[in-house]
Amino acid sequence: MKYLILGKNGQLGQAFEKVLKDKEVLGFDKEDCDISDFDRLKEVFEAYRPDIVLNCSAYNFVDKAETDFPNAYKTNAYGVKNLVYLSKKYNAYFITYSTDYVFDGKKEGLYEEEDTPNPLNEYGKSKLTGEIWALEEGLEKCLIFRTSWVYGDGAQNFVYKLLNWAKNNDTLKIAVDEFSVPTPTSFLVEKTLKAINKNISGLYHLVPNGYASRYEWAKLILKTYGIRKTIIPVSKDIFNLPAKRPGFSALDSTKIQEELNETFKEWDEEFEKINDEK
Repeated sequence: MKYLILGKNGQLGQAFEKVLKDKEVLGFDKEDCDISDFDRLKEVFEAYRPDIVLNCSAYNFVDKAETDFPNAYKTNAYGVKNLVYLSKKYNAYFITYSTDYVFDGKKEGLYEEEDTPNPLNEYGKSKLTGEIWALEEGLEKCLIFRTSWVYGDGAQNFVYKLLNWAKNNDTLKIAVDEFSVPTPTSFLVEKTLKAINKNISGLYHLVPNGYASRYEWAKLILKTYGIRKTIIPVSKDIFNLPAKRPGFSALDSTKIQEELNETFKEWDEEFEKINDEK
């Protein structure tokens, strides 16, 4: 079984490479293979003939995407379209990841796969476009996982940023009115590989159980790392960020749990498990 990983240097790509180190894996970062470059991608598919394509490439700069949306769409939509087309042409199993930001946060309760998307920002719109184009291609073995608040080894996540803020500030202002599900890369890798082994296809939500506010998560992070700082709960609106975010975008992963025949741990158990293993 040959695995092709796009975006190998990101936190999710690194997590896959770590777990698949004894398998036949070919990984590329954006510099070596930009997924928006169809001709380069075709060269890779033609030469390597992968069985499984793991798209860990993404434009994740939520605020920057408000003005830099052409580049967000280039990766999150057109790049996905290229990969799905080539996966179909070369008979590969394609897996990609989307976001809870495809929703507007107006629903009372957890978001299910059947709920109507309505993204509030350009990043969410670009990811939703990628989802739509991927499904339109009609690839039989295509798996799209929506996830949220992903963290792992890397600087582009809330855990890393919070720990850096704590180094330089005694008081931290954290949003108390923004809710979603913190999701570790190790969790995504484990469940994705199980889904591949079961030949699952379609659109699913992939997060641990439960949900938290940024404030609740920040308190757990600092407690886990033994850092004593004052955390002040505030409204997300005081930050005046360029991109609007949904207040509540927690995903319901019941559907994939039933497919995998297992019950996921709560988000805080997953966080504590990750840190116990370090």
